[in-house]
Amino acid sequence: MMTPSPAAAASSASRGRPLRVGFVALTDAAPFAAAQELGLFARHGLAVELRREIGWATIRDKIIYGELDAAHAPAPMLWSVHLGLGCPPCEALTALVLGLNGNALTLSRELWEAGVRDGPSLREHARARRSRQPLTFGVVFPFSSHHLLLTEWLRAAGLDPANDVRIVVVPPAQMFRNLAAHTLDGFCAGEPWNSLAVREGAGWCPTWSAAQQPGHVEKILLVTRRFAEARAPEHARLVRALSEAALWCDEPQNRERLAELLATAPYLNLPARVIAPALLGQFDCGHGRVEAVPDFHVFHRGKAGVPAVEKARELQRALGAAGLLPPAAAKDPELPRRLFREDLHREILTANQHLHEIASK
Repeated sequence: MMTPSPAAAASSASRGRPLRVGFVALTDAAPFAAAQELGLFARHGLAVELRREIGWATIRDKIIYGELDAAHAPAPMLWSVHLGLGCPPCEALTALVLGLNGNALTLSRELWEAGVRDGPSLREHARARRSRQPLTFGVVFPFSSHHLLLTEWLRAAGLDPANDVRIVVVPPAQMFRNLAAHTLDGFCAGEPWNSLAVREGAGWCPTWSAAQQPGHVEKILLVTRRFAEARAPEHARLVRALSEAALWCDEPQNRERLAELLATAPYLNLPARVIAPALLGQFDCGHGRVEAVPDFHVFHRGKAGVPAVEKARELQRALGAAGLLPPAAAKDPELPRRLFREDLHREILTANQHLHEIASK
């Protein structure tokens, strides 16, 4: 039996059904939860079926084969999907950045007990045990800011990520369990999985992404070019609803309520007390260290939602430097503009503003 091509699978989708939108259980899925629970999708004329997926490979494959219309995704996934790196190639784009920052590096309690406190002490410990049992670190997806942040931190500590440690891919929601089961020595993941590890005494956090690489693009709204063109009105309404939700998520007075929304079973299914601190800018690193990090999660402010081409260029340079892109793709000057559709973002939201002005007259 022949497997249908991505194009054939997508073309068979019914237009009368709700939009199928995927997300992974992370705090930075907040705009999806807010848009659904506050009625913003409905206000923009959309019926949306939110689907919680286990991890990023599932999101990628379901987008490619048309089982999802749009999804929460790490920004670097755009390059892997578009270029067919580890998957069939599929033209993809984003017209909305969903958030900046939001990640942390968590190390195990056992490393703390062994005397590790920072990068240099980790280096000595890792090299001492490299020949018998190298340290193992988890990242959520090869093409992710988590992978870039972890390898950058390891190199700054004087470790070679390719030879001094092992790096494996683990879905975000399974990071804590693997750390507690001692199959991981550390991980780089989004919230709330770092905070859960700290609260349960399984780990501690030496750094977080807003400190290491402030303002980095974290998640985007991933769609195929087929969907953006064939269902342009729905895509535009989806971008508008999520942009409005991101604005609501960034209002300080809404953060406690947001934590309560995310805590419910359809989303993170964790106590709000685990989710709230990072949203409120009080990040517990463990061992009595609580850092004030007001920009731990940024959803909208400072034009965070704009998929600016320069942001894409910076990301492409980082992916190329990490050896994650073929040399020709890393040097392609037009690729960032095809993936980060700043023009489409402005067109959609400018049209939305125009409609609001007409309605108010």
